[in-house]
Amino acid sequence: MNLKLPVVTSKQLLRALQRGGFIIHRQKGSYIVLKNIAPPIRVVLIPYHNMDIKKGTLKAILRQARIDVEEFLKLL
Repeated sequence: MNLKLPVVTSKQLLRALQRGGFIIHRQKGSYIVLKNIAPPIRVVLIPYHNMDIKKGTLKAILRQARIDVEEFLKLL
């Protein structure tokens, strides 16, 4: 199934990744480092700005988190 990525803000992305098992590891400036402690351990860096996340950036973050679009839509 070919699903489109939605337009999301940094806050929505952070909330979705936390529902997916990620926790906030640390924050430096306007970037948050999330970590999934369940094997395999994954580390994801997300920008925390007051604007929408671009599609390419969102694709890269989901690829690093090993979450497909369908699962991401369920986490929103």
